[in-house]
Amino acid sequence: MWLLVAVGLSVVVVRRRSVAVGLVTVQALLLAVSVVHASVTSKGPAAAVLAIRAVALGALLLLVVARTREPRPVRAGIAPLVRCGLAVGFALALTWLVPTIGLESRNAERGALALIAFGIVTAATRRATLFQVLGIVLAENGLALAALELPGGSSTAVELGVAFDLTLVALVAAVFHERIFAEFGAGDSARLRSLRD
Repeated sequence: MWLLVAVGLSVVVVRRRSVAVGLVTVQALLLAVSVVHASVTSKGPAAAVLAIRAVALGALLLLVVARTREPRPVRAGIAPLVRCGLAVGFALALTWLVPTIGLESRNAERGALALIAFGIVTAATRRATLFQVLGIVLAENGLALAALELPGGSSTAVELGVAFDLTLVALVAAVFHERIFAEFGAGDSARLRSLRD
């Protein structure tokens, strides 16, 4: 659980897009492996879908990184240690403020809330549109963790549906990133301020 959280926090602070994509992919694979390790029989299909989704989404995002090489790095505007402090502070605030949500363990709840907080902070504090997509994927991994840790488990159809829907959101966001890059020559969301009605 805490390895998932540590990998999520490292996405908040890294500079290189390819490293961040690799970290998010590793995190999703760790999530799939932890599901298989916890209960082989009931969550097998969900773990398989998570693993396939992790590899496919990682490959797609690495392809997007390769196709949209930045002429110069897109600076976040907020130092990595400040982003880390914001992410940890927000995660702690969520775990203190959100009452028990009924997952199998309180650690699972804290881990899911931390991943959601890290995803929100990544999307909110980074100007590079690909990092904003990665923020969505981080939050998605937190939601997947929460769905998998429901007591008694949710139905496989619901888990597969959620994984599919959230993957579509990430795919659409990746397409928007490519479109922004094609239009402005950079994946810097600050350039969108120049748009007018």
